[in-house]
This record gives sequence, structure tokens and C-alpha cells, in this order.
Amino acid sequence: MKPYRVAILGCRSRGSSAARVYHTHPRTELVGLCDLLEDRLNTLGDELSIKARFTDLDEMIRQTKPDIVAIPTAPALHAPLALRVLEHGVNIEVEKPMGMDLIETDAVMNKADEKGVQVAVHHQWRLSAWTQAINQVYQAGDIGELRYIYASGKGYYGGFGLMEIGTHLLTHMIKFGGHCQSVTAHATTRGHTITPQDVLPAPRGNGTIAGDRVTASLQFANGVTGTLLQHHFNKIELDAHVVELYGTEGRLMWHPQGAWKLPNPHVLPTNNLDQWQALTPIYPESFEQAVKSLPGNGKMNEGDYWFVDEYVRALDAGQEHECSGAEGRHVIEIIMGIFESAAYGTRVDLPQLNREHPLTRWRNEEGLGAPEPMPMADADWLVEESKRLGS
Repeated sequence: MKPYRVAILGCRSRGSSAARVYHTHPRTELVGLCDLLEDRLNTLGDELSIKARFTDLDEMIRQTKPDIVAIPTAPALHAPLALRVLEHGVNIEVEKPMGMDLIETDAVMNKADEKGVQVAVHHQWRLSAWTQAINQVYQAGDIGELRYIYASGKGYYGGFGLMEIGTHLLTHMIKFGGHCQSVTAHATTRGHTITPQDVLPAPRGNGTIAGDRVTASLQFANGVTGTLLQHHFNKIELDAHVVELYGTEGRLMWHPQGAWKLPNPHVLPTNNLDQWQALTPIYPESFEQAVKSLPGNGKMNEGDYWFVDEYVRALDAGQEHECSGAEGRHVIEIIMGIFESAAYGTRVDLPQLNREHPLTRWRNEEGLGAPEPMPMADADWLVEESKRLGS
């Protein structure tokens, strides 16, 4: 079968990762690279021997005629660039989050529907080798009936973590729990319940946020509930970064570096600590050969490879990607629901009728307008936040 032609828009770290996978996958052909910075463009182009290099995305699409355009750019550019690419009637994959609010994500999905093309959101952890291992055990019924899902971030400032790592955690949760029906959340800043003055622009251009600790209760179908924690720690705590599935007959735990099964769903440290069973990661059939074919010292993430493998399958079958635009939009619905619930102190039913960012609406209702700009870099942002809070 002929390979799918792929162009990359943005050659930073995530763009380089995407380019390596599309370059080595047996069913995709990397036909063009685009970046505004020619040094970055030429570094990746030289690594992969790609001569078709552009600083204008429209020209790249016209000349290379791709089937897929990958958009691994800065977060605030995801939706605007997706809309621009979709005008060409091309399938896209866009980095998470797919938009900064529901107005943006709706615009992307409406344009994709108008053009009759696919949107896939790069939630690679949902497809990673460890998630594949957990899903195999789950689908076999080894933990019985799912009743509860727990997920925790790794210590970013709460609202920022929700827009950053929280997108990955939420797509894990809806993979197993189904779509979320309602959200109840609480957010605090330095121990006090958030106020409109605590609404801020996030680091790295991740939209509008509030709260250094965000705790959310999620209601899924069939009585399944979930808890999502995005709590700020003084340092990044990778061991806190987990998704755990509680069934009637066992438990499953996902971590970026492993996956485990507990045959007994109830934990008693005196007799259960040695019962956790390590699972074996599941890799795509062609992954090992693809890694060997990488030029130089290039590195490739198996989650990214699984993502491309899934895109090939979906396009071959005329079906949506597992990490579809619809799933990506639902993640943003949950996040906006969490912010709305925390701001207004109420349960939020999904999907929302009002698609405006709830924190922006909250500030406007208090006559505050847009918050002051903040630094983009995480460390500088935290310094400014400490100054704002008087410490």
C-alpha cells in the first residue's frame, strides 16, 4: 500500500520527534519541513536528509501535497495554525492541548468537518507501550468491573499542570471510563480558595488558569467515578505521576516508566505490597526496525510511534484516530468544567452550552478584564507569582 505523505510544521523538540517517526515508519513518507527559524529547520533537515524545507506553511502544503500535516508548535498556536492548515483540506495531527478554550476547539472541529478531513490530537501516552499492556489486561477482564479511576500530575503549578500534563491524564481516564458526564472541583492558591484575582496566564503560553492546587471529581458513565489531582510541589515528583484503575477484582497502575497489576483490589501493606505484578510493555511490530534505521544518534519515543501506527490504521480503514479531535475536544471540555466548577462552586454538566473560557467570564463579571502578562518560562513565572502573593 502506498505511504501517506507527511509534512511537519515546527521543528523544535516535539517536531523533531514527530519527524523521526514519520521518516522511519514503513507506511509514511516525510515530504517537507517548515519552521520560521532556518537554523532549526536546517538542523532537522540535515539529520533526516529532507531537502524540502520551507518558512511558509502554505507554500509547503502547495508544493509537497501532504496527506497529513503535523503541528507540534507552541500551545497558543495550536488552534490558529490548525485552522490555517485545514483550509487546504489536509488531515492534521496537533499537539495537546488542541486549543486554549472551547471556542478554539469548536472552530477547529467545525473546519475539519467542513473540509471532510481528520483531526488527531497528540496524546501519545494513551497509546504508549505501558498503556497497551494495561489495556490488554483490562480488556481481558482481569480486574473485573471498573469502579474508580485515580490520576495525579507530577507537581506543576495546579492550573498549569491541568493544561499541560492534565491533558494526558484525562485522555487516559476517558479511554477506560468513557466520556465524562459532570465535574466538581476545588482550587486553592496558597491554601485559600481561588478568587478572580488568582486568574493568570499560564507558563509556556498554555492559556488562562487559576489555582496552585486543583482537585477534581469526575463522573463517568455506569457509575464510574474518578479523581484528578494537579497539586504544585516544590520540585517535580515523577513518582506521583500515575493513573490507577480500581476494579472489583483487581487494580492496574500506569506510570511513564512502567505498568503494574494488583490481583487484589484492596491494599493492606502487611500482605499486599509484594503482590504487584510488573507488566510487559507492548511495542508496535515495526518499531525495533524503525529505531535501527534512524540516522546518527537520533532518538524515537515508542508512544509517538504508536500514534503514527494508529493514524495509518485509521486512514486505511476510513475511521477516526483513537486520539481523535472529538476526544481532544472532550478533554478541553473537562478542563474548562474543572475551572468553572472551582470558580463558581458548583457542579458542571458536560458538554457545556456556554463555550467561553469560564475564568475569563468570571473575571469579566467582576469588572477585572484580562490579567496582566506573565513570563513564559516556568521558573520566571513562579518568581512573578511569588511576588504577586507577597512572598
